Amino acid sequence: MNLSEWLIFILIMLIIHGLSTWKLYLKAGRKPLESFIPIYNLVILMKIINRPGWWVILLFIPIINLIMIPVIWVETIRSFGKNSRFDTLLVLVTFGFYITYLNYNSGKLSYIANRDLASQTKASDTVSSLLFAVIVATLVHTYIIQPFMIPSSSLEKTLLTGDYLFVSKINFGARTPMTAVALPMVHDSIPLLGTKSYLFNDDVTKKETAVLNKFQLPYFRFPSIEKIKRNEIVVFNQPADTLRDMDNFHPDRNYYKPIDKKTNLVKRCVGIPGDSLEIRNGDIYINGKLSKMPESAKPQFNFFVDTKGQAIDQEILFNFYGAKEGMKYPGGDFALTSNGEYFLTLTEKEAAAIARNPVVKSVKKYLSPKGKDEGVFPHVASLGWNVDNFGPIYIPKKGATIQLDIKTLPFYKRIIQEYEKNDLDVKDQQIIINGKVSTSYTFKQDYYWMMGDNRQNSLDARFWGYVPFDHVIGKPVFIWFSWDKNAKGIKKVRWNRIFSVVNGNNEPKSYLIHFIVILFCYIVGKKIIAKKAKE
Repeated sequence: MNLSEWLIFILIMLIIHGLSTWKLYLKAGRKPLESFIPIYNLVILMKIINRPGWWVILLFIPIINLIMIPVIWVETIRSFGKNSRFDTLLVLVTFGFYITYLNYNSGKLSYIANRDLASQTKASDTVSSLLFAVIVATLVHTYIIQPFMIPSSSLEKTLLTGDYLFVSKINFGARTPMTAVALPMVHDSIPLLGTKSYLFNDDVTKKETAVLNKFQLPYFRFPSIEKIKRNEIVVFNQPADTLRDMDNFHPDRNYYKPIDKKTNLVKRCVGIPGDSLEIRNGDIYINGKLSKMPESAKPQFNFFVDTKGQAIDQEILFNFYGAKEGMKYPGGDFALTSNGEYFLTLTEKEAAAIARNPVVKSVKKYLSPKGKDEGVFPHVASLGWNVDNFGPIYIPKKGATIQLDIKTLPFYKRIIQEYEKNDLDVKDQQIIINGKVSTSYTFKQDYYWMMGDNRQNSLDARFWGYVPFDHVIGKPVFIWFSWDKNAKGIKKVRWNRIFSVVNGNNEPKSYLIHFIVILFCYIVGKKIIAKKAKE
């Protein structure tokens, strides 16, 4: 909804609140007119139900307010003596309109002025505690830090499949939710059920708008404490709207899905706004210079390892040489090709190590030749771009202006139409934006180029293009747990990765022992202090 539509919606809600509660305000010794005054009516309501004034703030925080509103409903009816489970159920299933019924039948109600938390039953006190635990957890999850699991091998050797991260929202500025009606602390689907966790019709195109989609909130981001740096790892929403687009991405196919409910991804930001990016034989060049990766980064490529048909022990391939992906038998073992070669995904260092094996005759990196088209962004076959030879391409910067013509349009069409919400048409080789013929375009936000370290096995910006800043979620800062589903027993836990820092320049280091020592000292110290206090 636009601003005027939201104002009308708020006005309607204000009138409904006033008409539904004015007699209750009067019963509580307040003036009926107070129930109609914006914000002030909520402050007075908190006094009536004997709850802290700062609860009003929670009612204006997206997602948090979805939890708080039912709490206020229940607290309101209890302030007028309606404490039974039936009353509680009735106010919830009627979406608060049970209060309207009580308002116009208030003659039989008694206002309980001195009701406080201490007077609640043990059961209701437990429920209240649980509700506020959910509210605090949702607040932290939505605006401060969010847990995230690495689902794929896109950043393999840098971040492993099964790593559990904490992602900071405050580093790049916490983004407020845009989907107004959604379950807290879950993403786009409800765990186990697999159904949508939010109210929105995502099977419509941009030009078709469902009624539910009207309740989308405008994009807003709190101030950041830092900017995204080149070669940092970033968590963001997949620009292609759904996984259906990821599997078979095509730029003219638009499933309109809320930004904050698009698939969460984690990649390395190899290009920042204003950069010119090019990939030459698998190497990334920024502004004409070879990009220097941090020590913690471990780019991987596919290699042909020629042994003339002689097998290498599978455990040695996996554990000693670090081969995790490549051509395999159905059972999972690495397979030899008909030419007597292994096809393995390795880092340059690992490839050099395996080349020293006596049975290995040669090691050759597999690269797509320059000029071979592989259907990558911007999906123009005549460019002859592929995952290993790509660009140069300009990464748009907020406020920058580019010349726009039929040749450059494929690079920026999705930005202009989808990300920056303009009407775009092409007639007689002329580009028309918002009804005007345009030969240039000025960008409204920054864009980034996100790629996986597993260079030839990563579905990334080379296929779906730029990532807008409004799609950025946060910065991974910490691995709190790591689980290897392919290992056995206690080895499933990657102890050397637990409590290690993400986005560091050096090799990751686990601080698990440090944490255990600090925790032990805290527990012992607390007991000693308690014992001395007792004495």
